[in-house]
Amino acid sequence: MVKTLGYHITWTTYGTWLQGDNRRYVKDGKILPANEALLQANKNLQVQNTVKLSSVQQETVRQAILKEAVLQKQRIYALSVQSNHIHIVAEYTPQPIEKIVAYYKKAGRLALKTVGCDGKVWTAGYDKRFCFDKETLERRIGYVQNHNK
Repeated sequence: MVKTLGYHITWTTYGTWLQGDNRRYVKDGKILPANEALLQANKNLQVQNTVKLSSVQQETVRQAILKEAVLQKQRIYALSVQSNHIHIVAEYTPQPIEKIVAYYKKAGRLALKTVGCDGKVWTAGYDKRFCFDKETLERRIGYVQNHNK
């Protein structure tokens, strides 16, 4: 049996990368092409404005995720908090990945409340890519580190 070394998790801020987007989108682990009708339908379903994080908000989320990682006893290999999405490459933990993602999203959301950002912050769901070998893990770490430049 192959051992999981870590995983790359990505999620977006609310309304910034909807299904049907011309940049393509991920659903059920598959990358799907643009679909203008689907994009417009999803825009019409939005219950609030799109969320784009300021540099102060990005740092607030970054610190909250790092603190949560300590609480979860999980090593973060790479972290990138952008205005419209988050990338984390983290070591494997036996906890279900959906729980780990929920902890990080909640930590970020609660931290943002302290700087005046209320309401929906994150898009529902997330993308996950498992790393089963050192080369894949290092490639994912490099990808996220390059996002910070």
